[in-house]
Amino acid sequence: MTSPKLDILAIGDAIVDVIASCDDAFLIEHNLPKGSMQLLTPAEADTLYAAMSTAREMSGGSAANSMAGIAAMGGSAAFIGQVAEDQLGMIFEHDMHALGVRFETPSIEGGPPTGRCLILVTPDGQRTMNTSPGASHELSVDALDPVLIASAQILYLEGYLWGPEKPRRAMLKAVEIAHESGREVAFTLSESVCIASRKEGFAKMIDGGGVDLLFANQDEALQLTGRSDAEAAFNELKAKVGTLVVTRGAAGATAIRKGETISIPAAPVGQVVDTTGAGDLFAAGFLAARAKGAGLERCLWTGAIAAGEVIGHYGARPIADLKALVQL
Repeated sequence: MTSPKLDILAIGDAIVDVIASCDDAFLIEHNLPKGSMQLLTPAEADTLYAAMSTAREMSGGSAANSMAGIAAMGGSAAFIGQVAEDQLGMIFEHDMHALGVRFETPSIEGGPPTGRCLILVTPDGQRTMNTSPGASHELSVDALDPVLIASAQILYLEGYLWGPEKPRRAMLKAVEIAHESGREVAFTLSESVCIASRKEGFAKMIDGGGVDLLFANQDEALQLTGRSDAEAAFNELKAKVGTLVVTRGAAGATAIRKGETISIPAAPVGQVVDTTGAGDLFAAGFLAARAKGAGLERCLWTGAIAAGEVIGHYGARPIADLKALVQL
């Protein structure tokens, strides 16, 4: 087995975030449950976008945000995701390169537009996400770079992309390549709304040994296992993966590995401005520390510090000097 050249390679949705402020009345008017995530068709996204106030556009996507965070902490990161040959696709590609993330997936022509996530942020900092996946769900096995996948110490996959058959086949192929190369596979369940329609597929991959490190929050763990008791859900999952990481928002996080359980509180935050990307940056911090050989507690704290930074401002990408903050 050759030594890895990359710390982390992620496969996920290539999305451009469109972020705007709104009040609770706007959410009610457009029938958008506060703090939720819904999938939109391109036409529905056009309608909502037209009603939004002045917005900021920046490249996003859960796993892509995590790779941006890892690069900001000084780690080496790459991303595989599908964009279209359009303006948003150019924004996504430019931003990834500018952040120091390796991104070489060829764009596609003549298909759906580049995916976008319309994010509405209320005064209390809660975000309501409305995603039109577009071209991101066209990712195919042919777009994979086997040499790149084999070169990464950790392959990181996001649950958002797991639903459609085409990208799911690509992700399963990537898992096969990573494990054949002796690499570790990390997986995030992403969002509770994803689990209902994907529960069987998630469970099959986890039960089959496809996941070495699993990220989940408490609600996701309960939904995936079908249990009503959180501890029972965690016990079931920890028996199937090498490392289980459970996030609890303001209550902190827990990591379980080989009989060792470590819990930490959330990192102190001055003011919560926008919770977009908190889970993505937590995963980034945990994975960046993991790639450096850190123990569970250090991995958890690195994740907590990164998450604390991103919720202090608009957007899901860090703006402070994360490398100095986490000191890996």
